[in-house]
Amino acid sequence: MLEPASSWIVKFAPLIKSQGLVLDLACGSGRHAKWLAQQGYQVHALDRDPTVTSSMQGIDGIRITTIDLETAEPPTFEYSYDGIIVSRYLHRPLLSTLASLLKPGGILIYETFMQGNERFGKPSNPDFLLMPDELLNIYSPLLKVLAFEQGEVLEPRPAMLQRICAQKVA
Repeated sequence: MLEPASSWIVKFAPLIKSQGLVLDLACGSGRHAKWLAQQGYQVHALDRDPTVTSSMQGIDGIRITTIDLETAEPPTFEYSYDGIIVSRYLHRPLLSTLASLLKPGGILIYETFMQGNERFGKPSNPDFLLMPDELLNIYSPLLKVLAFEQGEVLEPRPAMLQRICAQKVA
């Protein structure tokens, strides 16, 4: 069964332009892409694993691109987006790039694991855990921060998360 969309993403997605183009970065099996498409957004779903994205084949409003975001050559993006969603994924070389991919007024909604998560299991590798305030420090000079939180969450399972919602000022 597909895990429901993140409450953080559900809360802030309405800030994205109605029926806008949304990038779901490292989308996995597409829980957010599917939810966003149901809300009327056009979704560009990116992931490196075609077997996990196959469940999104043929869904109206979703375009899938298979790409390894962590290759030596940084990916090139052919669009600007009204919204960008990232959940449970961290590849630091892409962080500042995301702000440049937003259209003026575009919304970034990002949540992933942070230091301290190792006590709950995986991920526990520091390469995949944000440092305290890391998203805030990266995005506050580039975007208008609308919401930020970090710390322990209990739902959908105990974890240490960092979350931000930020907007590209026109």
